[in-house]
Amino acid sequence: MMKKLLLIVTITCLLASCNSVSNYYQIYKVNPSENIVKKDNLLVFEDENCIVSYDLWQNGGNIGFNVYNKSNKNLYLDLEQSFFIFNGVANNYYKNRIFTNTSNSETISQSTLSLTKSITGFNNLNLLQTNNKTATSNIGLVNSTGYSVSFNEEKIINIPPKTSKYITEYSINNSFYRDCDLFKYPTKKQIKTKTFSKTDSPLVFSNKIAYFMDSPEKLIVFDNSFYISEITNYSENDAFHLKTDEYCGKKSFTKSYYFNDKSPDKFYVKYVK
Repeated sequence: MMKKLLLIVTITCLLASCNSVSNYYQIYKVNPSENIVKKDNLLVFEDENCIVSYDLWQNGGNIGFNVYNKSNKNLYLDLEQSFFIFNGVANNYYKNRIFTNTSNSETISQSTLSLTKSITGFNNLNLLQTNNKTATSNIGLVNSTGYSVSFNEEKIINIPPKTSKYITEYSINNSFYRDCDLFKYPTKKQIKTKTFSKTDSPLVFSNKIAYFMDSPEKLIVFDNSFYISEITNYSENDAFHLKTDEYCGKKSFTKSYYFNDKSPDKFYVKYVK
């Protein structure tokens, strides 16, 4: 009996370990081109007319960009001439799509229906008697209305003076990168960092951004280029730290987990064991 009990406990423990899921994170360090600087927790490019800023930190990497028009004229961002280029492959920002917004609303109304019927018969005293019997029913009515509005994707984005617009379309990379020098499921002692130069980096990408101020014939085009310079794999325990939450300089009674390596020039790919 004791042996059977030990066997059941052992099998249960093995099944529990097989069904457990552990999270891991592959952290990518990104090197931007020389015309991009790290400022106010953002990666920033600036020319005489606009400021373009990035925050890559996201699962899969966020190559979306914010364009601020610092001039006193309208700035026209030409999406048809703008591209996300990944390892030499150009991806269009303008795709000539049609978007549809749908709105629905429902109205509920109630009414009462009454039905009266006369019943004639003999009562307990054997006298003829007529009674009125009324039945009442509540009826609910639902009226549904809706409409859809379709609009074409904008080819030219107008950004008024001293305002900004955010353009997003693509992730950088959602695939796990394998390398013989990196443990896929590392312990704390097995954590290593793989470094790359621009020539041997596995991921090289850029935004080619085009805009004009007064006339489409005077198109201004520039490249914001990046490459992966470091890759490190972490377990969830090594990727996060526990920190007391604060609001307006006052510490709360709760604690939350925060990424150790969060930065605008980094992103991560989450994977499980």
